[in-house]
Amino acid sequence: MWGLSRLRAIVAIAFAQLRHDRTQTILAILGITLAVLASTLLASVGVGVVQTGQEKFDASGRDLWVTGGPVRLNPSSVGGFENTVGDSHRVADEIQAREDVKQASPLSFQTVYVSTNTSEFETIVGTGIPQHGRGAVSIEQGTGFVQGDVHYAEGSYSGPMTHELVIDPRVADRFDVGVGDTLYVGGTLSSARQNEFTIVGVSSTFSQFLGAPTVIMHLSELQEITGTTGSDRATLITIDLHATANPTAVKAELEQQYPGYEIRTNREQLQATLQQQAVVIASGTSLVLLAVLAGLALTVNMSLSIVYHQRRELAALKAAGTTTSTLVGITVVQSLLYGTIAGVLGAGLTYPLVKALNYIALSVVGFENLVQVSIPILGGGAMIGIGMSLAGALTASWRLARLSPLKQLAD
Repeated sequence: MWGLSRLRAIVAIAFAQLRHDRTQTILAILGITLAVLASTLLASVGVGVVQTGQEKFDASGRDLWVTGGPVRLNPSSVGGFENTVGDSHRVADEIQAREDVKQASPLSFQTVYVSTNTSEFETIVGTGIPQHGRGAVSIEQGTGFVQGDVHYAEGSYSGPMTHELVIDPRVADRFDVGVGDTLYVGGTLSSARQNEFTIVGVSSTFSQFLGAPTVIMHLSELQEITGTTGSDRATLITIDLHATANPTAVKAELEQQYPGYEIRTNREQLQATLQQQAVVIASGTSLVLLAVLAGLALTVNMSLSIVYHQRRELAALKAAGTTTSTLVGITVVQSLLYGTIAGVLGAGLTYPLVKALNYIALSVVGFENLVQVSIPILGGGAMIGIGMSLAGALTASWRLARLSPLKQLAD
């Protein structure tokens, strides 16, 4: 009974001290809350990016990805990208000839100039698909490609240009165009002015995968307007296997057959994509660590400050017979209150901030629900808040244990 009364007294004194110096209390809670928010939001971004990436790769309906190495920016080249798969049609045909392969499709991504006239151009991602890859494009409006990739003409690139174009909804909104309208598209301004394409469909297929406004055309025609017909270059080759095929086994065989290419499963391709963003990920992690350290420093400083400013009162209590454990208990309760309030506040603010970040991400990169929060993430953030407050309590307890009543009262 005495122990319960003592505990109630400790809690009452702790609350009274928190109310007494509200500025310190608010600053300590805000510092911990910011650290909690930084942790929960970055974790939500990380989980969301991985899950969204995996969903996009799974939704692509492809089992293996063939590249000639990382896709690099090459400002000196037309199109701006260094496409690494050479002789892509031949390689894709050889792969598709295998019994375990259902379809192998070379794809090219290039930056192209787009305009409704011949004077005001914007840069958009251009996607080139082979004739047999048209089925992978889900048409939302229009008929889609009416003709096949006749310009390729078995590698001679001597067939007529169809000048058919499929655009995504964001391109349609940006240029205020639709099915039946025309756009000038080219790898250079000169090329764009000479190539007027007719819009035959609207599709979000590649814009959802790339996270950017996209125009889609036949692969040979994209190669023609970007000047890559000589080497038949593509960004990658996607492989769709038969249901009975083993992706790992097929991957191993293709690696032996094509040692100069990198062949990855969906998960490996996602990992490679994330590794290319290692600097961004490291920067985000550093910011969270900095926020946690700043919150920890603020909490410890506040705890020590409370002990310092109340040193005479605490010394008087010790001289009057109050045990050090009781004083430590008051400090611990104060710190736990800091951590609990900040943890609840941080968790509560995480949800609206996640919604705001998802709105921004949708506007900027075109991905929905890119930031995904979960109960374990919120729990982890709350634990960080409580852990920081306990660290402050331990530091203050150490200072209290060294407090000398005679010295403080004599000063």
